[in-house]
Amino acid sequence: MKPLTLLIQILIIIGVTIKNMEAERYNKRQKERNITTQVSVNKVKRLLTQILEQRKLNKLTNKREYLLEKKKGQHKLKIKGIQNKDVPRRNKIHLKKQAKKNFTDQGDELFNMGIKILQESKGQKHKAEAYMLFAKAADMGNLKAMEKMADALLFGNFGMQNITAAIQLYESLAKEGSYKAQNALGFLSSYGIGMEYDQAKALIYYTFGSAGGSMMSQMILGYRYLSGINVLQNCEVALNHYKKVADYIADKLEKSEGIPVEKVSLGQLHLIGRKGLDQDYYKALYYFLKAAKAGSANAMAFIGKMYLEGNAAAPQNNATAFKYFSMAADKGNAIGLYGLGLLHFHGKGIPVNYAEALKYFQKAAEKGWPNAQFQLGFMYYSGSGVWKDYKLAFKYFYLASQSGQPLAIYYLAEMYATGTGVLRSCRTAVELYKGVCELGHWAEKFLTAYFAYKDGDIDSSLVQYAMLAEMGYEVAQSNSAFILESKKANILEKEKMYPMALLLWNRAAVQGNAFARVKIGDYHYYGYGTKKDYQTAATHYSIAADKYHSAQAMFNLAYMYEHGLGIAKDIHLARRLYDMAAQTSPDAHIPVFFALMKLETMHLLRDILFFNFTMRWKWMKLDNTVGPYWDLFVIGLLVAILIFLLRNHYR
Repeated sequence: MKPLTLLIQILIIIGVTIKNMEAERYNKRQKERNITTQVSVNKVKRLLTQILEQRKLNKLTNKREYLLEKKKGQHKLKIKGIQNKDVPRRNKIHLKKQAKKNFTDQGDELFNMGIKILQESKGQKHKAEAYMLFAKAADMGNLKAMEKMADALLFGNFGMQNITAAIQLYESLAKEGSYKAQNALGFLSSYGIGMEYDQAKALIYYTFGSAGGSMMSQMILGYRYLSGINVLQNCEVALNHYKKVADYIADKLEKSEGIPVEKVSLGQLHLIGRKGLDQDYYKALYYFLKAAKAGSANAMAFIGKMYLEGNAAAPQNNATAFKYFSMAADKGNAIGLYGLGLLHFHGKGIPVNYAEALKYFQKAAEKGWPNAQFQLGFMYYSGSGVWKDYKLAFKYFYLASQSGQPLAIYYLAEMYATGTGVLRSCRTAVELYKGVCELGHWAEKFLTAYFAYKDGDIDSSLVQYAMLAEMGYEVAQSNSAFILESKKANILEKEKMYPMALLLWNRAAVQGNAFARVKIGDYHYYGYGTKKDYQTAATHYSIAADKYHSAQAMFNLAYMYEHGLGIAKDIHLARRLYDMAAQTSPDAHIPVFFALMKLETMHLLRDILFFNFTMRWKWMKLDNTVGPYWDLFVIGLLVAILIFLLRNHYR
């Protein structure tokens, strides 16, 4: 095969359309948009081309060398002089191995540099620089960097989405034992994106991925066994999978000892890097110091937090942390009290003193601080400085969990999973573990998926939401279904979109999404992605109305009762449901008013027609029973009643 032909085929794989080889080779033409980003993307694409080409050449070279070495190994050296000639060859092999090691080390260094950039900054410019380093590292054969680049092609980072190229890289990586590649191929098989729709194959990929250490595969399998998706429903197996992921996340949370944000301030936004602001410890410390001088107890507490954990702007210093926590605690600040409790509990800068820690945690817990409530629960759970008391541990864990404290939720799950202090409940434990698992770093895709959708990159948004949906996130299931039913995506055939959307609405509905339940009713009512089935539609509307008090479901059900669609016609029940819909939601007032107007008008017309028919029948019947002069008798009776009333009136 000619080099030019090979290059063209590789470029087709990664989706690069080449109109002019000379212009592409020297980068003389560029589209009118952000030049810095475009140059970075083009460089990354060229490096990806080199990676795919180099990997093919390496395989051929390695295969030839292996056959040559095998052939040489079959012959024994009989002449001693040959052994002396073999020395240069051995030196050459040694130098080759050393060069390969240096090459690998350089790739590792570039990859680590990219990771460091991503950890220190969340800006788009720095992300582009990081991915440039990943591309170079991948070119040197670094598997982790190749995984990063494959993910970029799959999820569409920097407009690089190309499913075909991503699959090529993932399949290559999977052969080398990459659990991330196994997980990605399972996801693509599960949805039929760029691959054949095959749930059995997806399950195999997920199984290999989880065995290799993929937390995402573990979570997907946990959700599948919990819900019975293409496997027999099994709570205990689901528990096992979810627990592994929850253990991983809880371990990270315990090491960080982070204090969650209570009242958002400018300093906190810079500290954690949210709402469009990059993480900047120097700016965070500046704003905290400014607020602390103004008397803000919260700012004092967060300065203590920064020095306790240590960072570039505030190097770790237990004494300084103690100082600022004390200042905040003197003002009755819950975070400051909690910080002092942590210092005494862990013995940071001061001797370990569980009694003092207990005192400060109790004071902070009384003020409703969830981290302090958790720490009290942990002390009673583990018997740290107090007698073990699982009832008290459960009480404090439960209180902290109501505020969303993740470690409290984790330990509640542990108690339900093992039956410690409570009656064992596999289902409850799994639901709690699932809540902890959904706090993993992968949840960051919600933000990137949202911005991709907002920027009009529908395919990138869909892939990211779909991955989260596969992991059991109910919101992602609804969002994916919404995008699919809009038919704006291009990565799935149009005829597959409604059936896949219906599947996702079903999964969201099972997890308690009332809107999803109504949507399932709509799909069966109109026949979207399934056959028309009024009875099934009415069933889903009834569930949404009775269980979730959905005004839309009540209205739809009323209409079906009014017209007898899939259920027995019942005008009175239709009126009642229309009224209930109006009472449940103010937005339903106008549609309910018009629906009732129509119902009453039609009912009146029917009554008039029915009255004309029945009156004629009744008159014929009276002539036969009372006689031909029954009407005169009735008139006389009415006159007598009128005279009687008039006489009583004048008296």
